[in-house]
Amino acid sequence: MTDEDFMRLALNEARAAFEEGEIPVGAVVVNKGRVIARAHNQTEALHDVTAHAEMLAITSAANLLGGKYLTDCTLYVTVEPCTMCAGALGWAQVARVVYGACDPKRGYTCYAPHALHPKASTTSGILEKECTTLMQEFFRLRR
Repeated sequence: MTDEDFMRLALNEARAAFEEGEIPVGAVVVNKGRVIARAHNQTEALHDVTAHAEMLAITSAANLLGGKYLTDCTLYVTVEPCTMCAGALGWAQVARVVYGACDPKRGYTCYAPHALHPKASTTSGILEKECTTLMQEFFRLRR
């Protein structure tokens, strides 16, 4: 599967969040070409400001693998991680982070550009239009 294929899976998670009234962010963790975790924002449902898609996906993947480090994993997420999530990705030693839409207001690249693990690589702009459109539609309906 390609980056676009995995990002489509993350978009499916984001759409689930949208339907649940959550900010539509979805994440997928891939290990050796296999999806091992999927999640979407659940901050409203769980009454937990830390229940971001990335945080939930990290926890799920770590539980499945039986350890706290995700050194052979790639995280696909529809929107650029916030500082909190980037820090968690760094501590989990995620090898690669792929995101769709940039987040100029809350994204880690503005506030904590070195939060990811030093050996981590990043790719941005994968299915950016689809990711951005979903976020814009969500907020348009709420304003």
